[in-house]
Order: sequence, then C-alpha cells, then structure tokens
Amino acid sequence: MTTTQLRLFADYFQLHVINEDAEDDLGEAWTHEAVSDRIAVSERALGIGTETNVDVEVLVALLGHPPGDDTLAFDHVVEASLQVPSGRIAVLGCTDYLPDAARFDVPAGFVRVRASRANPEDIPPAIERVHLQIWPAPYSAPAVLKRWSTGD
Repeated sequence: MTTTQLRLFADYFQLHVINEDAEDDLGEAWTHEAVSDRIAVSERALGIGTETNVDVEVLVALLGHPPGDDTLAFDHVVEASLQVPSGRIAVLGCTDYLPDAARFDVPAGFVRVRASRANPEDIPPAIERVHLQIWPAPYSAPAVLKRWSTGD
C-alpha cells in the first residue's frame, strides 16, 4: 500500500479523480441522485461530493486489493469504477489546474475508488477528511456503502 496526504480546495463542494488525460465533463453527471449520493460518475472521471466548500484533507491510498470494511470510521462512504487507460490518475479540486494536480500510477484498465468522508465538527479549526482508496477491479456499478445524514 502506498499513501499520500494532500490538502485540496473543494470548490463547488467537490473533488475530482480522473484518468490523467480525460476530457470528461462532470457537469451532466451531477444529477439529483449523484448530489444525494455525493458521487458523480462518467467514463474516465469521478466527482466526489464534500460537505464543505473549503480546503479538505485528502489521503490517497493505492492498494493491490479491495480494502476491508471501514464504514464505522467515516460518515459517508461511496464507491465507483473508473476507467484508466493511461495507467495514471490525477486527484484535484474541482477548479484546480490539471497540470499541477497530484498524479498516481495505477494499473491500466478499470480501478475501483472508495471515497470515505469524515465530516468536520462545528468547532473551528475542524477540517473535513476524505480518504480515497484505489485498487484494480473489474467494472461494477457505483454504490453507497454508508450514507451521511444531517438529521434534518
């Protein structure tokens, strides 16, 4: 397992995980269901919804196998498949400059991305944490493993 810690600006309440040369537009992927699930999926790009529109802590973990169940440690957990023909993904904030994005080598083909979020407490300087786990896996439909509820 390889891990990298990032701090990214979650502009428009989202982060992106993309095949490094993808030109996918996630605008149409943010359907009502995607907003509710906090994950937008296109062929070569994923949008990960956040609760905050500020900097978030992002831990990227590259795995050789599916992770264990970690839903108890997080408030919201989703998974989706991503096609990565280039063998490299970029992880960035929605409005970050792609050439400056953090890049990671992954096996070419499909990978699975699990985005687990821990939402901040109301006490400053709390910050939202996003844990991205990425491993090679055949395509499967997006899934919400744990849904965060604000209680309203």
